[in-house]
Amino acid sequence: MLQEIRERAQGWVAWAIIILISIPFAFWGIDSYFGGGAEPVVASVNGAEITERAFNQNVNRTRIQLRDRLGDAYDPALFDDQRIRQQVLERMIRETLLLEDSAAMGLRTSDQAIRAAILSEPAFQQDGAFSNAQYERVLRLQGLSPAAYEDSLRSELLLSQLPRAIRETAFVTDALAERSASLVHQERIVAYATVPQSTFTETVEPPTDEAIAAYYDGHQDQFATPEQVRVSYLFLDAADLSRPDQSLDEASLREQYQLKLDAFTAPEERKVRHILLSVPVDADQNALDETRERLQEVQQRITAGESFAAVAAEVSEDPGSAGQGGELGWVGRDALDPAFEQAVFAIQPETLSEPVRSRFGYHLVEVLEVRGGEPKPFEAVKEELIADLNSGSSEAAFFEQAEQLATLTYESPDSLIPAAETLGLEVQLSDWIDRSGGEGLFANPRVVGAAFSEEVLALGNNSELLEPDPEAMQALVLRVAEHREPSVRPLEEVRDEIVTLLETQQAADAAKAEAEAIVARVEGGQELAAAAEGFDVVDAGQIGRVATEPPPEVTQLAFSLPPPAADAALRVGSTTASDSGDAYVVVVSEVKEGDPSQLDPTELEAEARMLTRALAAADVDAVLAAMQARAKIERKPIVTDEPF
Repeated sequence: MLQEIRERAQGWVAWAIIILISIPFAFWGIDSYFGGGAEPVVASVNGAEITERAFNQNVNRTRIQLRDRLGDAYDPALFDDQRIRQQVLERMIRETLLLEDSAAMGLRTSDQAIRAAILSEPAFQQDGAFSNAQYERVLRLQGLSPAAYEDSLRSELLLSQLPRAIRETAFVTDALAERSASLVHQERIVAYATVPQSTFTETVEPPTDEAIAAYYDGHQDQFATPEQVRVSYLFLDAADLSRPDQSLDEASLREQYQLKLDAFTAPEERKVRHILLSVPVDADQNALDETRERLQEVQQRITAGESFAAVAAEVSEDPGSAGQGGELGWVGRDALDPAFEQAVFAIQPETLSEPVRSRFGYHLVEVLEVRGGEPKPFEAVKEELIADLNSGSSEAAFFEQAEQLATLTYESPDSLIPAAETLGLEVQLSDWIDRSGGEGLFANPRVVGAAFSEEVLALGNNSELLEPDPEAMQALVLRVAEHREPSVRPLEEVRDEIVTLLETQQAADAAKAEAEAIVARVEGGQELAAAAEGFDVVDAGQIGRVATEPPPEVTQLAFSLPPPAADAALRVGSTTASDSGDAYVVVVSEVKEGDPSQLDPTELEAEARMLTRALAAADVDAVLAAMQARAKIERKPIVTDEPF
């Protein structure tokens, strides 16, 4: 057969095939044959490309940061996916521009700055000091190598240099600070009328089928359901693997007790008092002998019956303890001068020592009490031993079973049942979750990421062994049981919702129209009470910008209206509360400026700082806008169904 193939492959047809295959190789290389190519790009900035992979990583990181920052208050429905992706892209464009311009200006991040940032990062510290083990552990949990993290940190620090330099040039004059303070403390005399939306609910007409369909077609994102999965999973928890207490015999416990005897022994401490006659470090022998003789005389006085405390108060040259009768309190080992410590732990309680030489001089030492130094009895620590042994056995069992779970689910990637049967675990089923996560285990970003990964979702394999919280010694392996594609709920299902929305909007529009009619009557010369007859009218009086009594919509409109002009007794306008649909008519009859001279100087300083920050931020934004205006930026359409 091979000979026949060889003979047939030597004609003109074979050469034609070879030529056709060679053409794509010549123009695009062998990658084109296998389907490979350049990585997809979402934008380019002066030729620098922002890849789809980097963009998606930033989007996912932003979502995780939002969830971590808001905790239980996080609601994915409040964060529009398209808006998040657009904001992330614009941020990445700005960062690319900043890096490019910073490099062009010769700005750099030194190795010393990188080191200082790492050493000062609280996440890398233990007991208030940098820990290399903690540093490596945190990076490992984030899937980063030290080199990758340090490169990222270098770029991050470089990104901050130019904006920081711009911000530091901002300043505010005293006159501007005073004018701003005057505006902040401005007050206005306000009255308002409320036109409730509910007043018009009986008059609205049911929306037509055409209006309902038009609203549905124009707001389909409002009725969209995200991509969702339900996952089957095996869950392993060290807390469920404890060995029963009764299996621990007395002999095992006593053996463990002997092994841990040091841990059950409190360090010996002694309550001490002393008398010190100090001697200079460079004193000659005559001075030493003289001091020793003086202390021996003191010793004889105490031996003869004088009070140690009284003698110490009289002659001791230790200013810290002489006033307390020479008492030093409770002391342990490795806390004293070695010679002094040796004397303290050598004598019996209520025994006066011979003169003891230390680097400070000569001491007389007396031990008043002794505590510690004896191990706790076996019965006192028996329960603790049982708990430790059970914990140790459960930890060992956890790591053993976790290893088996990882191996078995890898060897049978299309099912969890073999691992469940071997390890005696139950295959559990989650609720529906989307890419923003669910509850419990499925609020963890690593678990959600695994559920929506290509390996699990697209290829249908088991996930790798996941540890949602390594400190808790828990692990799981999951696979997708059911999958729902993103979809829009059918019109029939949401019809009643749309009808309610349209009727509510009609009532709000009617309230707004009535409010505008009242405004017209007030501008025509009527008093507010007469123009708004039938509706509640409130004389709010003099209010400030942060007043809590009128509805916020009223305060906001009152301070957005221009002050009454010389030829106008008042200003009037209307607004609608977005949450209730009620409309308000607001009348401003007088504006009273704040008096900066009546303010505390610290308040003016605070106002100046706030203005400086605002101006600095505006300066940075202006520089970035100028950079973007000069740059050649190409944006590609943003796709919203990327994995999370």
